[in-house]
Amino acid sequence: MAGVGLAAVAAWVPCRRWGLAAVTFGFHHGLSTLLARKTERAPQWLRACRHKTSISFLSRPDLPNLAYKRLKGKSPGIIFIPGYISNMNGTKALAIEEFCKSLGHACIRFDYSGVGNSDGNLEECTVGKWRKDVLSIIDDLAEGPQILVGSSLGGWLMFHAAIARPQKVVALVGVATAVDGLVTQFNQLPIETKKEIEMKGVWPMPSKYSEEGVYRIQYSVIKEAEHHCLLHSPIPVKCPIRLLHGMKDDIVPWHTSVQVADRVVSTDVDVILRKNSDHRMKEKADIQLLVYTIDDLIDKLSTIVH
Repeated sequence: MAGVGLAAVAAWVPCRRWGLAAVTFGFHHGLSTLLARKTERAPQWLRACRHKTSISFLSRPDLPNLAYKRLKGKSPGIIFIPGYISNMNGTKALAIEEFCKSLGHACIRFDYSGVGNSDGNLEECTVGKWRKDVLSIIDDLAEGPQILVGSSLGGWLMFHAAIARPQKVVALVGVATAVDGLVTQFNQLPIETKKEIEMKGVWPMPSKYSEEGVYRIQYSVIKEAEHHCLLHSPIPVKCPIRLLHGMKDDIVPWHTSVQVADRVVSTDVDVILRKNSDHRMKEKADIQLLVYTIDDLIDKLSTIVH
């Protein structure tokens, strides 16, 4: 898809039930099947997502231990990768686990090092270290093929995981996918502001999702993140990809998902936009769309296997 203009490959498909529009890349029937599902199939667990799995810890030599919760079940398994400083107990993570439980599929959710119940110092964490966290979960805990669901920063990391583990990662679902996001946001700052951040060594990035109103990001973290940027060249991921994005996202513009779709090598890519959704996409209709998207990919992969 690299180098192909949006107008040449995209078709807008109205989706009445969820009030969204989808930009589809490639030629397949997965999205049409998803949109044709009957309303009565909406799972009852959306009313209340309760989790019963206990916290476990993945011990790693010379690396922080990672807290995780694993639900065993059928393949493909689902791994939820949280957003920046988010943990495994968020709305999307719990909903996905309950959905997997209803289908009998395996599911893993976890905390990055330095976040939640995992060991480590947040101030010492980088994109590269969190990339290693994701790969540790895939290598040491996940059994069989996996669908990765990444939210925001997790969407960036899921692409790195798919590149590093192509035999095990069979599909991707991104929510407000923030590929290169940290670096892009920093580069958009005025030159004077960037020089000041470099001098002080800390970027107090404004965020309405932080209790303090800002995230204090080390300048060294930004520079390290530059080594993990993907949008400067074709992204070598060939599996099916679904990118969900709210058009009222004031953190990661929805155009980022379209740009990712254009850069990725896979031809089985859908960008699904929700007109009134924000960055977190955790309203009931957003969650419903997310789990239906996962369900559709499971059906698609089962068809391919059998």
